[in-house]
This record gives sequence, structure tokens and C-alpha cells, in this order.
Amino acid sequence: MSRLVARGQDEAMKSIVNPLRISRFLQVYDAAAAQKGIKLSIGFDFHEYISITRATPTKGPTYPNFRPDRSPIRSGEGFWIVGVDKNNEVALLEAARLYNLSHTNFAEHLQSLKVFFADPAVHAHPQDRCSCMAPSARQITGKVAYLGDRWVRRDFRGRGMSKIMAGIARGVSFAMWVPDFLCALVARSLVEKGVVYGYSHHEPGGSILQLIEEEIVDDDCLVWQTGEELKSLVDGGRDLILTS
Repeated sequence: MSRLVARGQDEAMKSIVNPLRISRFLQVYDAAAAQKGIKLSIGFDFHEYISITRATPTKGPTYPNFRPDRSPIRSGEGFWIVGVDKNNEVALLEAARLYNLSHTNFAEHLQSLKVFFADPAVHAHPQDRCSCMAPSARQITGKVAYLGDRWVRRDFRGRGMSKIMAGIARGVSFAMWVPDFLCALVARSLVEKGVVYGYSHHEPGGSILQLIEEEIVDDDCLVWQTGEELKSLVDGGRDLILTS
């Protein structure tokens, strides 16, 4: 019995978040953004997030998995990041949410359209479809942090802002959820260009998607990292800005 208790204590200790290490990790990226003239903020109200995205020129529509009218996100299960320039104008956006896939996997969640809609029977168009051909998607289970909707204003592109956003999103995701996996769906062209940062793995065929009412047709790669890889990145103090 004592060994079982000790083992349970060891596992509990592994899951404890060290707030000082996370604070230091996040500070690197917050400071890097400030040096480029960007002030970062984090929000949790997705009604407010959609009001910001809709008022932001040149940003495309937000996918339904971050829209509360299609897929409400419960308190504590999502956040968003906004960066504003010296004129208080929006220059950066990204969103994240947690999926509880303890009884399913990411591939099944995609193909059922539940990644995008809280109730596909109510909100999905009859011709909406999603196929997932990436083999590893069936191994992505448990607490899954999903990152998406990243947008960088044109005058800030090519200046390292994607690495800064990647670092902030990972640090906050780890602090809030200590997920089993962290993943995203990314255009193949971006993966091929090597401008997708922080993910240890990628596979084509992550999401072959058609959403009629949203006018979305995609063929995206699946990119991901395990919870242990995320912990090593954040808790170990590695710096995406320097290592990617």
C-alpha cells in the first residue's frame, strides 16, 4: 500500500505547475513583444473576442470552434491573446481552447464535426464534411489543448511575432491545463515553409474540411506536441525565440 501511495504522490508532483518557472517563461515573450512595440493581453470572454476579430480589418472569419454562437467555451476552458501597437490598434490575435477527449480521440472529434460545433445536428450544414487521414490523430486523447485563429498584421509579419505568439500560447496553456497534447491544424504551405513554431510533430491530412455556411474548404496538416514535450519546453525554460 505504501508503494501505491508513494507512486500516486510522485504522479501528483509531476502534474504540479511551477508558477515561477512559467512566469519566467512567459516574461521572455512578453518582453520580446514589448521590444517590437506590441502590448499583449489575455482574455477569456469569447463574445468579446469575436467583437474584436470582426472589427479587425484584413483578418479572415474566425472558425466556428472559437465562436460562442456555434461552440460555446466554458469558463476555464479557453483563452485568447490580443496584441496592440503603440496606437492601440490590433496587430496580433490567437485563440486556444481545451477539448476533453478522454473517451474519444482527435480524429473522431474532427470527423464528427464536434471540433467545430457544440451540436453538429443543430449547427452543421447537411453537406458539411471533415476527414482526418493523419494516423497520429487517433493517438491524441485526454486533455487536448487546441490553438488556432492566429493572425498577424502585415506590417508585423516576418519579425518573429509568430514565435512570440507560440511561446505565450504554450505557457498559458500549460499553466491553465497541463494538457496531455497540444495541437493545431495548419495550412500545408506554412509547414513546408518552416514558419510553424514549437510543434515537435506534423502529418499531412489532418483536416480535409468543408463547411458550407462558413465558406471554408481546407486541407490542413496536423501539428502537435505531447504533454511531456510541452512540459519540457515550459518547465525547462527553453526559448522558442532562440531554439526554433
